[in-house]
Amino acid sequence: MEIETKLMPQTHGSARLRIGNTDILVGVKVELDAPHADSPDEGKLEFFVDCSATATPAFEGKGGDDLATEISNTLTVAYQTHDAIDLRTLCILPHKKCWKIFVDVLILQCGGNLFDAVGAAVKAALYSTEIPRITAATLDGGEPDIQLSDNSYDCIQLDTSNYPVIVTLCKIGDNCITDPNSEEEVCSASSIVMSVLPSGKISSIIKLGHGSITPTTFNKMLQMGQNIGIRLNESLMKTLMKENKLGQKKQIFGFLK
Repeated sequence: MEIETKLMPQTHGSARLRIGNTDILVGVKVELDAPHADSPDEGKLEFFVDCSATATPAFEGKGGDDLATEISNTLTVAYQTHDAIDLRTLCILPHKKCWKIFVDVLILQCGGNLFDAVGAAVKAALYSTEIPRITAATLDGGEPDIQLSDNSYDCIQLDTSNYPVIVTLCKIGDNCITDPNSEEEVCSASSIVMSVLPSGKISSIIKLGHGSITPTTFNKMLQMGQNIGIRLNESLMKTLMKENKLGQKKQIFGFLK
């Protein structure tokens, strides 16, 4: 796995991740918005996924639209629990103003294990996201008064300590495999995509394929995915923190590598 963050200066956060022949680019933008009426003290988080037509011949035309929607829905479900992200930390003034985070995912190349790669890339991009520090108050007329800091470096980072990763387990015959390549995915009649928090808690489960899974095999897959998710979270966070410590000394390769 190769990962690089903060490679797109026009975004608030970004990451590029490569696993084998799979290449993912994620950009994060934040803007001020009004909270939802049913959650007036929470911010917003939205995902958009786009499959490049050059990623694989199957994505030509609108071939990747269904997969993009499926991945976007998977990310939404994975992050919708309060155990993963507390959207109240994105609230500025209840009922008035909040931060809205847009996470845009671009699949540059597809070589298998797409859900896992996207999940790790999204977490890395959110880890690198810097939100401008602001002061907020309500004026006498009830209108919000928002002031941005004059210092462009005066930002706050998101607390990604509980953000999930995604683990895919494919059932081939009587065996289960993880980190499948495209050929192995074709051989699988059914698979499970789960999001796993650093604590080991599974925040979402989605079954793909038309094949059946026995209860015994299902429980085995859950246990295997949980263990892999814990280790993946630990490894990813160590890598991101190590890169973050480099600060301005970090060399950015971008698309030169």
